[in-house]
Amino acid sequence: MTTSIREFPSSQLRIDLAPGVRIGPGKADLLEGIDTLGSIAGAGRRMRMSYKRAWELVGELNRCFDEPVVDASKGGSGGGGASLTPFGRKLLKSYRAMQAASQAAIARELAQLRRRAKAPVSDV
Repeated sequence: MTTSIREFPSSQLRIDLAPGVRIGPGKADLLEGIDTLGSIAGAGRRMRMSYKRAWELVGELNRCFDEPVVDASKGGSGGGGASLTPFGRKLLKSYRAMQAASQAAIARELAQLRRRAKAPVSDV
């Protein structure tokens, strides 16, 4: 997840696959961070997410599918690490493709609505 200022207009895609089985921009960004950094803790830090929350989300993802999404090795003297499994990479790639397709599908209508939106009134 990039921690930059949000651009407008914007939308977010969350996919609910089954009760309690979902993936959205946060989990996708976490997976991307793990893939890039090789670390669950590092990916969480990059997102300003607690270590505990990052591990909880990884555990949830691994329990929600018929095969693991992330493979993690414990730390210690040799250090730990994490990587996406082949299925994890496929999941991330599929989510990013759906995200891009949904953005493209709504771009025109979203831009039209944005032109009609009022800027929030400042208290200053």
